[in-house]
Amino acid sequence: MYKIFRNIAATLLIAVMLFCGYQMYLHYSSEMEIEKQFDELVEQIVPPPETDEPEVAWTVYDQYKALFDQNSDMIGWIAIDGTIINFPVMHTPDRPNFYLKHNFEKAYSDHGTPYVDGLCSLDPQSDNLLIYGHHMRGKKMFGALESYKNAAFYREHPIIRFDTLAGGFGEYEIFAVFKIYPANFNYHHFIDAADEEAFDEYVRRCKSLSFYDTGVTAEYGDKLITLSTCEYSREGNRLVVVAKQMQSKNYYIEEN
Repeated sequence: MYKIFRNIAATLLIAVMLFCGYQMYLHYSSEMEIEKQFDELVEQIVPPPETDEPEVAWTVYDQYKALFDQNSDMIGWIAIDGTIINFPVMHTPDRPNFYLKHNFEKAYSDHGTPYVDGLCSLDPQSDNLLIYGHHMRGKKMFGALESYKNAAFYREHPIIRFDTLAGGFGEYEIFAVFKIYPANFNYHHFIDAADEEAFDEYVRRCKSLSFYDTGVTAEYGDKLITLSTCEYSREGNRLVVVAKQMQSKNYYIEEN
């Protein structure tokens, strides 16, 4: 009888191991597929032309035309040097969380695609654009924001590039990085400031929560972006990176 139970237990153990192995295969296979899809999107971005002209018009639409033409939900592109973040950004006000679980091709995907909060406006641009993305293990997708818990990494990579159809080619300087349980600070409710006092309070609160002092602040009238993703030190936590716009332009100037 003992031998029978031992054989049954061994069989069940092998079955569980095979099932777990299969689930891990599906997980990593899915991650590899989504990385491949994003790489294919990057390959369709057209760099500014080389020209002998002292000045050449070059718009966000020119650079990302192939992608805008494929999916009109795309409103821009976000990239951060030193990280894997180099992704399209979507916006669907009528279906606010659609890209939480859909890829660029609008097919179901657990990994989703970075997207702007449905309550935000791009034209005119809201005071604060909230951009959400999944936190994938191994610092993939917005999991790459984990690097900003380290002040040394921030000092080497303080700039977020965020290009939009409405705003042109944009650069944003990070001024706060923090983790928070949303019920303790409704950062995701701040989109348009009621007045200067409300704007200043949002900036003050973000800086007070920051892992470190960046030495950078924002003033009323600045345009902000707030990147938000899950943070796993506590269930329900969020990791938040807030930056202010430094410059925005609709063309490159080629100097010879």
